[in-house]
Amino acid sequence: MGRAYVLRPAPIQATLATLTTRVCALDTLIRLIAEYGLLAVFVNILVQQLGAPLPGYPLLLVTGALAARGELDVLALLGTAVAACMIADSTWYAIGRRAGRRVLRTLCRVSLSPDGCVRQTESIYTRFGPPSLLVAKFVPGFASVATALAGAMHIRCSAFLLFDALGALLWVGGGLGLGWLFAPAIEQIVGTLAQFGKWGLMLLALAGALFVAAKWWQRHRFNVQLRMARVTVDALGELLARGERPLIVDVRSKIARDDGRIPGAIASLGDELAPELAAHPKEALIVVYCACPNDASAVLAARKLLERGFRNVRPLAGGIDAWTAAGRALEA
Repeated sequence: MGRAYVLRPAPIQATLATLTTRVCALDTLIRLIAEYGLLAVFVNILVQQLGAPLPGYPLLLVTGALAARGELDVLALLGTAVAACMIADSTWYAIGRRAGRRVLRTLCRVSLSPDGCVRQTESIYTRFGPPSLLVAKFVPGFASVATALAGAMHIRCSAFLLFDALGALLWVGGGLGLGWLFAPAIEQIVGTLAQFGKWGLMLLALAGALFVAAKWWQRHRFNVQLRMARVTVDALGELLARGERPLIVDVRSKIARDDGRIPGAIASLGDELAPELAAHPKEALIVVYCACPNDASAVLAARKLLERGFRNVRPLAGGIDAWTAAGRALEA
């Protein structure tokens, strides 16, 4: 009797079948992005510019690469993304104009950005004004805070819209331009992800989750640094009422100080010690205050003073907002 043979596909046939499956997966992925690219870009950029901890550039790079191969209209992509930026930025501008600096607390919580971004944003605004919006979206932790601060500072609407639109054009155009320029490399990355099928999607989801987790961890570490004993507004008021004069240091930006200060407060000079601080006894009380979420700037300034040898430095709980909310007076 002859041997019985089991017919199996040749190795080359199996390889071709696998390649065909992978090519189909790649085409499906590209087709989906090409079909919903404008909507995906609009939603992603809008949510990201509103302050959610989402990356915005990866999708601009991919859609820019698809535009290079004719799958999408680059002008439509540019207009859609800029429109999303303007809607988000105008929303925060309007909220900031209505609610003032209080909105910055909410914004820092939503974006998971360290609260020190408020102080940094005010410093940049003091130096450059509305033109700083031209590069705001390229600076991590600055973009969304800058638009709300522009409203809180009552920057003219026309100036805000002009510089914000130009800044959005630069930011979006840069992402799409890079995607167009490096289209072959980006297509190779998309193809590699498509080869993994559902595992490729899981890798993308994992990358997004890691990005959010990194933001959260950065915020957590910053909050740990902010754990420090504070002086309440009532306690400081009682000290002043008894005639005791602790040295009060205002670490807000120059623009913020124009609204008034706690009576007797001196302005911080940054890394340089003010003459009043240099002459202050190391053991005597120093109260530091700001107008920022979680008293972040005041805590960081207080820690620097402790490092310089001062032994009794305390941030004011709630800062100047808590002082005015308690009905206490300010001086010009």
